[in-house]
This record gives sequence, C-alpha cells and structure tokens, in this order.
Amino acid sequence: MQRFVFWLVYPFLWLISILPFKLFYLFSEIVFFIVFYLVGYRRKTVKENLILVFPEKSDAEIKRITKNFYHHMVDMFLEMVKSISISNEELKKRFVFKNIEEIQKIRDMDKSILLACGHYASYEWMNALQLQGLDYQGFGIYKKIKNPHFDQIAKNIRGRYDGVLIPTTKATKTIATNEKAKIRGIYAMIADQSPKLGRSKAWTNFMGITVPVFTGLENLSRSLDMPVVYLHVEKVKRGHYLASFKTLSYDPAQEPEYFMTRRYFEELEAQIKKDPQYYLWTHKRWKHRNAPIPENAVIIKRD
Repeated sequence: MQRFVFWLVYPFLWLISILPFKLFYLFSEIVFFIVFYLVGYRRKTVKENLILVFPEKSDAEIKRITKNFYHHMVDMFLEMVKSISISNEELKKRFVFKNIEEIQKIRDMDKSILLACGHYASYEWMNALQLQGLDYQGFGIYKKIKNPHFDQIAKNIRGRYDGVLIPTTKATKTIATNEKAKIRGIYAMIADQSPKLGRSKAWTNFMGITVPVFTGLENLSRSLDMPVVYLHVEKVKRGHYLASFKTLSYDPAQEPEYFMTRRYFEELEAQIKKDPQYYLWTHKRWKHRNAPIPENAVIIKRD
C-alpha cells in the first residue's frame, strides 16, 4: 500500500517541481487557500503558540502573523518539492551565502563543523552550501519518515550534491566514527525540537517559556572538539534567501557549561522576534511548559 501511494503521488510532485517559478508560486497561492481557509491545518496550534509567546500583541497582529506564516509555510514546503528538479545555477541564485570565508577559516583549522539551524526561513535549500566549492563533506541530521518510499524521496532531495543524511538515532556514532577517520564534515542540525518528557534532561527559557530542550549540539561539540556555527537565514523576498554564518565558538570545550545552548537560542529568538512569520509555528514546541521539571534536570539559565 505504501508503495502504491508513493507511485501515485510522486509523478504529481515531479510535475509541480518543473513548473516555471511564476506558475509555481501561483500554484502555491492555490494550496495556501486550501490549507488556510478550507482545511485550517493546525490553525488552533498556531494561534495558541503565537498568543503564548507574544502576549503583548493584539488580535489583529496575531491574525496578520498567522496568515503571513501560512503563506510562507506553503511556499517552503513546495520549495522542497522544487528541489527535485531545480538547477544548480538557479539554486545558487536563490539561496545566497554572504560570508563563506568563515567556513573556510574553520576548514583551515582542520576541524569539522556543527551547523546549528532552526525551523526558520528556509532550511530546505541549505544544501546549496554544497555548491560553494568547499573541501567539506556535507551531512544532514534528520528524523526518518515512516513510509520508506517517501523517506527515500526526502533523502534524495535533501541529499543532493553529494550530501549525506544521517538519522537522528545514528548521528552521534556516525559523527564520532567520521572524526576518528579524519573525515571532515559540516553537520547540519536543527536543534529547536521539543524532546519527550522522559528524555528531558535540560530545560531553558525559549521565547519567555521554560521548556525542555535537546542538548545534542552542546554534547557533540564539546566531546568532539567541533566548532559550532549558527546558520542565520533571512527571507529577502519570495523564493530568495540570504544566509550568513555566525560562529558561536571555535573551541566549545573551553566555554562555560551550556554556553552553546544559550547562544543558539539567543540567535534563534532574535530572528523570531524580528520576523515571526518565518518560524514554523505548527509544531507544539511549548507543550511541556506546565509539566513538572524533574529533580535531576538541569535548568539552563539565560540572561
């Protein structure tokens, strides 16, 4: 059955991907109307999240951010589909890196990089980094999709340009093995998900709300001596993004405990507060806010 669904859907996705950009974004408007007005996909969750983290905003502001967010979300999802057929030249023109020399500086240190990303702006076209001529193997850490056929599509799309996708369950072992073999890589990791309560060993303030957070970024960078770089992505206009690299630390092991986690959330929060419509509000990232914090949990304090 899963194979049947795959072969039913994939030709449709391919046809969408080859649309000229004018028609492509016209199609996105149609999908937006269906998702926002007819289906109302997770509108309750989006509204609750926005009211929770922006209590000072009026109803009119919340409605404006919500509508702009859905426009952006649909665009971003379809841009992932566009990745099936987009040319190298077009991708480089639409996802631009402005300080690539920062990555080269770390490469000259003979170190791998943990590229800290958030669910912000565009994380689907970041594989354009592989087109910059860097002497790095590109890796993306991701959560596997249950349908193996669609999981393979995601791997093919996100793993273009010789990029390699690593399931979250194998990330630590794979990175450690590569480091031991002197295989230098850039490991893109989205670190703002909400962990399960049973695995919540650290809590911190995220957008004014105390919630459990993942600390894999912290642990990996300190144990494997890997600089951490925040990928700061801005949406310039529809279908165009500008990315810059902000190094959080060249030597994480020498930083205070949980320094990397604090700096990561500082950078992400600053972007969300500036242009909130580009964050992914459909996920329940604050769902554990009222849960009791375990006695053995670490509270990561922020200024």
